[in-house]
Amino acid sequence: MTMTDARPVRVRFAPSPTGKLHVGGARTAIYNWAFARAMGGTFILRIDDTDPTRSTAENTQVILRAMRWLGLDWDEGPEAGGDFGPYFQTERADFYREAAERLVAEGKAYYCFCSPEKLAADKKAAQERHDSFQGYQRTCRNIDPAEAKARVEAGEPYTIRIKVPDGRGDVIVPDAVHGDVTFNAKELDDFIIFRSDGTPTYNFATVVDDAYMGITHVIRGDDHLSNTPRQVIVYEALGAPTPTFAHISMILGADGKKLSKRHGATSVEEYRDAGYLSDAFVNYLALLGWSPDGDSTIISRERLCSEFSLDHVSKNPAIMDPKKLDFINAEYLHALDDDTFVDEILLPELKDAGLDDGTGHDRDWYLIAAAAFKPRTTLSSDVVSQAAYLFTADADLEVDPKAAKKWLAKAGAREALDKAVSALSDLDDFTPEAIEAALDPIPEELGLGKGRVFQPIRVACTGSAASPGIGETLALLGKDHVLARLESAKELCA
Repeated sequence: MTMTDARPVRVRFAPSPTGKLHVGGARTAIYNWAFARAMGGTFILRIDDTDPTRSTAENTQVILRAMRWLGLDWDEGPEAGGDFGPYFQTERADFYREAAERLVAEGKAYYCFCSPEKLAADKKAAQERHDSFQGYQRTCRNIDPAEAKARVEAGEPYTIRIKVPDGRGDVIVPDAVHGDVTFNAKELDDFIIFRSDGTPTYNFATVVDDAYMGITHVIRGDDHLSNTPRQVIVYEALGAPTPTFAHISMILGADGKKLSKRHGATSVEEYRDAGYLSDAFVNYLALLGWSPDGDSTIISRERLCSEFSLDHVSKNPAIMDPKKLDFINAEYLHALDDDTFVDEILLPELKDAGLDDGTGHDRDWYLIAAAAFKPRTTLSSDVVSQAAYLFTADADLEVDPKAAKKWLAKAGAREALDKAVSALSDLDDFTPEAIEAALDPIPEELGLGKGRVFQPIRVACTGSAASPGIGETLALLGKDHVLARLESAKELCA
């Protein structure tokens, strides 16, 4: 279903800085960003920091860092500025107060002086009467405005409630994902828009901001769908155009339950630190509920920004599939050329692990390492475990007991190591090609299969039965270390 709005597209992502940016919020941000780019519109980042007990400047920086890592550049908002700021709700208190007082002056809202005890008693009485409507009983709705103003000026505690118009029919929300969603207006009470402590409620503040900022499309999680009829009432009271809503589905774990810590990492920075690439992560999250054709798995940012539309967003819950994320990440890593892999993956990871600051070898060595490790890499951090044998002292190399039993303890293993030492000792050009050429005749000479020859060599030099090709593995280690490890491993042979 395609929703249209004649105004230039303006969308916003409005996280609350009460914690880290999680997967669900990241996907919402991606959809807003991609929609703005596809429509030639404006993407706004607004910080909804009205929860004073949980919102912190530190959390705001965490969100900004996550957004930058995701590559979701915003056109207006913190650090970018814009004509509709400020972009922090805590700096917009005057906007909310002015809007609320204007609604009171226009007779669209009113002061309510009911105490919490009064409200609780009224609700209990309505329940005991089995009233069909058990919300606020509109006790203060018809107080004379002059009397209400005098009570406010006298210091009496109050809230401000909006007037749901008498006879207001059902609130029908045309949703770009769910279609028309109907809410019974009779179930809407005159809800509070300003609390007694002088702060606006969420359903009021977000509408005031969205109306002021000219937001044309509100793309957000469907947990906000129940808020929408109240927000529509506020839009109508303010005389502001109602935006197109698009409520996107929840993201669930493989067990069908709401995504949480028990399913693994949930925050954007956890995925970053685990070794996922930004492009791959954005690609994967974009496909959690949207697809341009129902078939594509690899979606570049350029394609996402040109083809994204609300038409293809699914109303069904999305399932977080770590294996698919790993597959997509591996595809992005494997597509990197060797030079890029060295500069953006291998060297940063080795440096962070304290193994190599980039000065230990020449460029050709790192390029050999990239060619060797890249096809075996799913996460950026995998290169650290793959390269560990290269940065371990020969005497400190630990050989996996299972690998030693399987390959070194077998008949013929010592002979294979002896032959390898002999073949490699005379090599002046210790390159992958030269190494493979030197070792290639040994299986036939010993009458053994290639695995019975090359696996003992691999285990002796790396401590593991798994590594890149034998030529690359040994070339990276270097001739002196290879010979030393082959000699030492003979003690483990039968």
